[in-house]
Amino acid sequence: MDSFDQAWEIICDYCKSQITDVAYKTWFSRLRPVALDFDQGVAVIETPNEFHKQTLLRCYSDLLEKALQTVFGDSIGLSLCVKKEELPAKNDVSSDEGYELTFETFVVGPSNRFAHAACQAVASKPAILYNPLFIYGNSGLGKTHLLSAVSKEFQNNFPDRSVVYVKSEDFTNEVIEAIARGTTASLRSKYRSADLFLVDDIQFIGGKTSTQEEFFHTFNTLYEAKKQIVLTSDRPPKDIATLEDRLKTRFEWGLTADVQAPEFETRVAIIRRKAESFDFNIPENVCEYIANKLKNNIRQLEGAVKKLRAFHLLENRPVNIATAQTAISDIINNSQPTPVTVDKIIEEVARTYQVAPEDIRSQKRNAAVSKARQVAMYVVRDITQMSMVEIGQTFGGRDHSTVVYALRQMDDRLEKEAHTRDTVNDIIKNIRDR
Repeated sequence: MDSFDQAWEIICDYCKSQITDVAYKTWFSRLRPVALDFDQGVAVIETPNEFHKQTLLRCYSDLLEKALQTVFGDSIGLSLCVKKEELPAKNDVSSDEGYELTFETFVVGPSNRFAHAACQAVASKPAILYNPLFIYGNSGLGKTHLLSAVSKEFQNNFPDRSVVYVKSEDFTNEVIEAIARGTTASLRSKYRSADLFLVDDIQFIGGKTSTQEEFFHTFNTLYEAKKQIVLTSDRPPKDIATLEDRLKTRFEWGLTADVQAPEFETRVAIIRRKAESFDFNIPENVCEYIANKLKNNIRQLEGAVKKLRAFHLLENRPVNIATAQTAISDIINNSQPTPVTVDKIIEEVARTYQVAPEDIRSQKRNAAVSKARQVAMYVVRDITQMSMVEIGQTFGGRDHSTVVYALRQMDDRLEKEAHTRDTVNDIIKNIRDR
């Protein structure tokens, strides 16, 4: 291993696989590797403050120690220290992962091409084409990479204009602190003077009254001043249940673009790109093996490359499928549910709606079959995270637009029809409990 920093990436990936995204972002994302002392047998990790340190010791020390052991074995223990002084705040979303998060390093495929093009458009013509731009998709599909790319391209195009990036959780914390200290004027000056305002994981402001109030007025100020706003979320605005309607409406004023799980070819390209950033050669058959096993998350693909490289450097293992199997075993076992086949889903939906499974896959269009088919498509997307193209192929070779229409119809029905919502929830529960 070249440095503790590189080992730290693997440690972080392990921790991410064991806890929720919210817990990771709250307690792990602000940790920093300081020193690795083999003589003393400790890895020193820096926390932002004493409260943070004590919470980690109380709630997550076992997890951190186990993560260290996955990389260094039992010879290294955990030592936490408190950061002595705050570093200057940075309003960018750059990442020290071997390559910059730019448009050039973003691997484009059918699952993300539309969102990628929209981001390029707002970076070159801010507040003209799409404002706000709302990007949504599951965790680990490249939304933060796109935010970073927009930031860097905007700064290249307009070096005299300001960029402000914030995670919604940090925005919430700043609002709470500003209210407590009476510094709301300073907070408003910081955010309402931005030429480009980037907000990651906006769904987390849902249910927070004061934060939503402050964000509402910040949004209005920037929008009326023709400043570009880009937001990301794990779901479209209308599906953020605890978000105020006035914010949902504003988030839909511009363009909404989804990012889906990458297709096989895109997954292979992501693995190659990550390996190239480390100057690490992975044979084609190994790339394809990993891409076939890890289908739903870009972070998992990149984490597999990091771990495969670690095995090669630390233990001199060959870069082959056997080593790749070991490298991804924890990822598969810890973060992927037991596979559910499309056949099982269709059978469950058919049973519930009293139609034949073969009719759901067929070209029949009577009301009962069409209704069951839309439900089956929705449940397949929810459980398997298959792309719309793959779903269309599974359901009798239908095209992408047919699946999009079916899913939109289902979103509308689930919002309006309590009975349909309960039925679909029961179908999903029944399938997952098998």
